Amino acid sequence: MVYRPVGLSEARFDRRKKFSVGHKDSDKQLYRIEGPNRTHIVCRIYVMQGTKKQLSLKDIQGKYASNGTAVSPAILRKLQRDPRAGARTLYKILARRYEDQKKERNRLDAMLHFERLLWKAGVQQIAGVDEVGMGPLAGPVVAAAVVFPPGVEIEGIDDSKALDEETRIRLDIEIRAKATSFAIGLVEVDEIDRLNIYHAGIRAMQLALTTLPAPPQHILVDSRTIPGFTQPQNSFDKGDGINFSIASASIVAKVYRDRLMTELDAQYPGYGFASHKGYATPEHQRAIRDLGPCPIHRRSFDYIRELCGQYCDLYYSLKQEGYAATSRAELATWEATVKAAVGNLSLNENKKLHLLASRLWKRIS
Repeated sequence: MVYRPVGLSEARFDRRKKFSVGHKDSDKQLYRIEGPNRTHIVCRIYVMQGTKKQLSLKDIQGKYASNGTAVSPAILRKLQRDPRAGARTLYKILARRYEDQKKERNRLDAMLHFERLLWKAGVQQIAGVDEVGMGPLAGPVVAAAVVFPPGVEIEGIDDSKALDEETRIRLDIEIRAKATSFAIGLVEVDEIDRLNIYHAGIRAMQLALTTLPAPPQHILVDSRTIPGFTQPQNSFDKGDGINFSIASASIVAKVYRDRLMTELDAQYPGYGFASHKGYATPEHQRAIRDLGPCPIHRRSFDYIRELCGQYCDLYYSLKQEGYAATSRAELATWEATVKAAVGNLSLNENKKLHLLASRLWKRIS
């Protein structure tokens, strides 16, 4: 609707009389209203230009056909007062969507809370950093650092592990388009085996930060601090699920690593890297037993040694007996046998059998 001034009307307000505003699209008849204490008021009168045509239900359905279209409280009020059955049905659908959008709005505001505080304080270059690929048996560790301009928002940002592949890819494109800058840090398998996985993750984040075009003023990181940087840092426990910049970095890193593992699948066929991305799925474990480890498997991971049959025969025998226990009495007998064999097993073998016992007791309980 457009509102147009129609000129200055100097008139005595009188509730008993009417006057007209000579515009073809106006209401024509406007009541004079007597002012307080019968005073006269000089006012500028505006009339609404346009028609009062009501949107049909089909028009409203077309407008809100996309789930991404924001639902306004105004349209909900109109539908709620509409007596038509179709309007009531449409109201229920859009009311649910409105609540979902409100929850997402609140979630996004919470994720951006820390960045907005820093932006308001004048800190412009805030880098969110996160790494992926710490748990897999194969492939590199990848980290990403992402810097956004003040005021940016991207709906749907969340921990990369909580998103499906299609959503991650879509958000990765949007993050890269809206970010001021971003960078990738990658640590290969031989360095993982040399450093250990924890320090390899730290190294990947250091590489990502130092590869940014300009040093950040502030660093936000998931569950740790990154040595070697003088800038202020804030560490968030499970930050990839509660902080916008860290979550964005986790998405960029995850999409990058997944694509890399798909490429490595062609280089090392038979292991299924394109599907499991190097994680210890049953398919991947069978492939390691059948084919042995390949050059991108992390030989420093003890589970690789176990899968390759490098533990003692007693360990594999006890493990098999544990899985065969079906009652509390059988499990108690098996656990006593494991305790008696402590001296004949390595530290890792004892640790793994102890963890297995905990899992089996939970299963029987």
